[in-house]
Amino acid sequence: MTEYFSEEGTVIPVTIISAGPVTVTRVFEKSKDGYNSVQVGFGVQKKERIKKGPIGQMKGGSYNILKEFRLKPTDKSEVKEGDVINVSIFNPGDKLQVSGTSKGKGFQGVVKRHGFGGGPRSHGQKHSEREPGSIGGGLRTHVPKGMRMAGRMGSDRITYKNLKVVTIDKENNLMLVKGAVPGRRGSLVEIVSR
Repeated sequence: MTEYFSEEGTVIPVTIISAGPVTVTRVFEKSKDGYNSVQVGFGVQKKERIKKGPIGQMKGGSYNILKEFRLKPTDKSEVKEGDVINVSIFNPGDKLQVSGTSKGKGFQGVVKRHGFGGGPRSHGQKHSEREPGSIGGGLRTHVPKGMRMAGRMGSDRITYKNLKVVTIDKENNLMLVKGAVPGRRGSLVEIVSR
């Protein structure tokens, strides 16, 4: 993330995204395949590192990632196999939906994971400042489903909607999006125009 100064002089918090280029490796059609979809390849990988199954889908290319995007039954695909999609399909002011994997934080307690307040700091409390407290035993003989406890936090699929494109650099395939996107620096995200 960084700051971008608009022409009016306002500071906008933005995330710099390197968007593409991606290559269309296959177009699925309802008449032949039973559904409408577009498969794209991204990144570069040595051919000897790719398994034989995906090599057939890559149509002679060697991509690091293959991803398929379903189309609505009413949508007519205007792309053909071999087409290159880059950042030029977006315009400043467009609304985006960005999905990715959030940062993994490992095993965390209830204070960090769920925002619990912890126990009191006085009246003889020694080591229970960040403990969860009672889990509501009462008449039950089991822990209720959905009880908020300590556990693995992060590494979840997150989707942010209505992110606005601030500006585009077509020469370097860079796009500045207002706000934050999920994941650490360098992680892969999926961008869909809304």
